[in-house]
Amino acid sequence: MASTRLGRGQRTAPALFLAPFLLLFTATLLAPIGYAIWMSLYREQAASGLGFGGTETLFVGLDNYLRALDDAGFRRSFVHIALYCLIYIPVMVGGALALALLVDSTLARAKRFFQLAYFLPHAVPGLIAALVWSFLYMPGFSPVLDFLSVFGADWDLLGSDAVVFSMANAATWQWIGYNMVIFYAALQAVPRETLEAAVVDGAGELRTAWSVKLPVIRSSVVLTTLFTAVGAIQLFNEPEVLRSRSSAISTEWSPVMFIYQAAFTRHDYGLAAAASLLLAVLGAALSFVITKFGNRWKEA
Repeated sequence: MASTRLGRGQRTAPALFLAPFLLLFTATLLAPIGYAIWMSLYREQAASGLGFGGTETLFVGLDNYLRALDDAGFRRSFVHIALYCLIYIPVMVGGALALALLVDSTLARAKRFFQLAYFLPHAVPGLIAALVWSFLYMPGFSPVLDFLSVFGADWDLLGSDAVVFSMANAATWQWIGYNMVIFYAALQAVPRETLEAAVVDGAGELRTAWSVKLPVIRSSVVLTTLFTAVGAIQLFNEPEVLRSRSSAISTEWSPVMFIYQAAFTRHDYGLAAAASLLLAVLGAALSFVITKFGNRWKEA
């Protein structure tokens, strides 16, 4: 009998410990996703053609998804974000990895100082960082552009040809230190005896970084690339702030901006929910591709 009570207690204890997590997981993730799916299947419209009598909610099935995919602005926003990702992701991951390897090298001095210096931009809220960079991109306000103009350089960093680079630069400035800390922490797990053996064999800093350190932290590189890609497709702060200073950025420049406009300007919540779920599907597909290639890289 005692063993039976003990067995029941052993089965009950894990459930009690998991209950708070499951409740929060359901309330903050599963329930919102379910509500978004429900909203995406309905559309609100006026009860009468004259606009009187309030609104009524109609079941429209997949019509909201078809409207989103048929919207030229929504499709164009994915072209913009694809170009942004092609610029931002390699620069972010490659730059953070290079900084981490530099700080971890035996030639580096004042490592604690440089770790803090690189990480400090991440402590600045994203909206504030975007505002600061928006002024640095404006002629007449930017000391950098004023200095370059002395030498005849006349760059329009908010023009249609350069604005995507300007957004990528602002986001990289804020997040590169954060990713550098992740890579640096992973580099501390590299066995010291392996590094010493590489030095004894005559490997220099570059050879050690490429052939010894990088293979060991491949999992961290893949994970950081995954998080960077998922964050990139949700771009909102930079284009929304720069939009007031650049005619090259429309109100629906990125997918999240399109969703924002659909929900809070047009009050078309069904369309916004459908577009959000389509963006989530893209994020899931992107995660699958990166994970798949990452696993192949780790096995190679």
